[in-house]
Amino acid sequence: MCRPPDLGHNDGTLGDLSLSTFAGPDFQWIEETTPERLAERGGGALSRPLVVKGAVRAWPAWENWSFEQLAERCRAGGKDRVWRFQEGLVEQGSTQPLPKLPVAPYLEELARAAGQPLSPGAGLLSESRRKTLVPGERFHLDWAYMKSFETNRRYLADWPILDEIPELRRDFAIRTLWPGLRWTWEYVFIGPARTLTGLHQDIHHNWFCQVRGSKELLLFPPDQTPHMCVSRKFNLGSVLSEINIARLDDQPREAAEFEKTHGLYARVEAGDALFIPKHTWHAVVALEPSVSLGIIGLTALEIATAGAWEEIKNILHLLRLYRWRNCICHEAAR
Repeated sequence: MCRPPDLGHNDGTLGDLSLSTFAGPDFQWIEETTPERLAERGGGALSRPLVVKGAVRAWPAWENWSFEQLAERCRAGGKDRVWRFQEGLVEQGSTQPLPKLPVAPYLEELARAAGQPLSPGAGLLSESRRKTLVPGERFHLDWAYMKSFETNRRYLADWPILDEIPELRRDFAIRTLWPGLRWTWEYVFIGPARTLTGLHQDIHHNWFCQVRGSKELLLFPPDQTPHMCVSRKFNLGSVLSEINIARLDDQPREAAEFEKTHGLYARVEAGDALFIPKHTWHAVVALEPSVSLGIIGLTALEIATAGAWEEIKNILHLLRLYRWRNCICHEAAR
């Protein structure tokens, strides 16, 4: 639940929120390291968010996962692979119809768009502003940038590509990221610039690997949960927020709570990997046409406890006994 907002901040009524003057949360830059330094500190044995610059560049995926090459893989055997696409944001609001479409033509369209240079002024934290920051400085983001987002952009999300095309598994040195014995699940996220994965937290640790394009990630530790306006909308393995960072001017109550939080900011560029600890709230904003791979790793204990409970809820959901059509996986009830 969200607390009532502080009306004084917006100098008026609930409907007077302007993103041009909305400060929002304050942020710090996420710690960055190199693959060599990560290996020295014990690989993936981490407890805080961390960007590993250039981690993906050492893997075959760096050479093999262009938009054009992935399109060819999706057409191998003479038949286009299809998957369920999102039409706009699903983490917040009502889930729109989820069409199943061929993947290869979509990838080819993104390949053409990827040739356009990124504007220095693009993003919640533009390149020009980023250069003025000093180490350790707290800063605010440009929320007016989100007004440039369309509400119905098509996005390929949560595609288990390494299960669909098993030979692609050789392109990722997944075991270099995870210490000890873990079972992993991998999902690809592919889409154009100005797409958004809405604010949520996962019940598991996650390595977010950026193969093509660049993205901004906003992270909030679990202690910020009281201000996150927790949603009842169902998503397997995740908890969603009602805060839609693309429409904060339409959500004054949620925006007032969101402004009380303190977050971490990362600009994850092609070739980087970001460790996101479990229960960390995060949202992802694409600056360019992008290919990202999320790698979930669970121990046997995590599978038997939190993982098993999530699977029970999912079974009940599919039986239409638990939050049916109040979810990201099915069109909302009309």
